[in-house]
Amino acid sequence: MPGWSRRSWTCSGTGGGCVEVANGVSGFVPVRDSKDASGPVVAFSGRSWSAFIADVKAGRD
Repeated sequence: MPGWSRRSWTCSGTGGGCVEVANGVSGFVPVRDSKDASGPVVAFSGRSWSAFIADVKAGRD
């Protein structure tokens, strides 16, 4: 079970962008909707996650 530790700052009690990221497990980075803890998890490869974060920081779509 991953340790869910990082949550989007846009998450609020009334909904919002509640994305939660866990520490990587076996080379993957699990991501879920924190409002639905038992719901599906999307697992990105470490390389894909790093590229995504770089694009977000650079303001790319």
